[in-house]
Amino acid sequence: MASANAPASVRRVRALPTATATPGATTSLSREMILLIAGGVVAAAFWGVAILNYVGKLNILLRPGEGTGANPAIDFFVLGLLCLIAPYGFAATARAHRIAKIEERLPDFLRDVAEAGRFGMTLSDAIVVASTGRYGLLTDEIKKMASQLEWGVPVATALRLFEERVPTPLVQRVVSIVTRANEAGGSVADVLSMVAHDTREAQLADQSRRISMLTYVTVIYIAFFVFIVTIYIMAAVFLPQMIVAGEGVASSSLGSAGGVSLQFTYVPVLFLAFLVAVIVHAVGDGIMAGVLYNGRIAEGLQHATIMLAVGWLMMRFFVPILHT
Repeated sequence: MASANAPASVRRVRALPTATATPGATTSLSREMILLIAGGVVAAAFWGVAILNYVGKLNILLRPGEGTGANPAIDFFVLGLLCLIAPYGFAATARAHRIAKIEERLPDFLRDVAEAGRFGMTLSDAIVVASTGRYGLLTDEIKKMASQLEWGVPVATALRLFEERVPTPLVQRVVSIVTRANEAGGSVADVLSMVAHDTREAQLADQSRRISMLTYVTVIYIAFFVFIVTIYIMAAVFLPQMIVAGEGVASSSLGSAGGVSLQFTYVPVLFLAFLVAVIVHAVGDGIMAGVLYNGRIAEGLQHATIMLAVGWLMMRFFVPILHT
């Protein structure tokens, strides 16, 4: 009767050996991987349109009044790239931030368990008592673990399931130490106190590193937007003046006599080079910003999305159309 009324989490635990022993069992994809696959499919469709636009099979323009060519093809290439990196980048970054919030209160929970253990409680009883506290986003995970322990799940299994729900290096290290200390016997409370102190020190060191790296991320953003403004001035002011000057020389007596010429017909090629440079810098600088800040490319994709969207919109919808 107790098994029938047990929570779903406990029933899953008791059925775990059978499920894991099944050969060829498939694991479900994470939300981030699903978004990456879906984004890749949409990106492939946009890139197909870009190729057809470039070869002249299609004539789909995002900016009216502009002829076919490389620029409309690049528009759909950028849209496909945004669809590929934006959903995965933002979802993976949000998940990383949520895990960081969970880890932030982990030392407080370990200290509370250690204090309860000093009163002679077993590790499982100490976890159940500590689960009545408030630990932010960690509270739900602690309550799940306490519920499993109250229904007779071994403490090692409950800790392992907690590690699977929050699969970070910090949680894995803590769970491994606590599990081995509990199996070895002795004063688990002293071990928990040392683990809590070490975990807090690691978090403070990581926070200090992020604060120092934030300066470099700011420099990257400033440098990118200075580059964007420079390219915008050249594309919106300098290149149109080259066309006007070239047309003036061609229609003058010097041009008709063949003495002086200005190849202003290559101006669209220069604009295309500027546009490609903006795209490359946006993706590269964005990934570098994410890697410098927290060592993850996923957050770099978030920065790359912002930079790429701003640079592409400015170059394609604020720079005047160049007619030669």
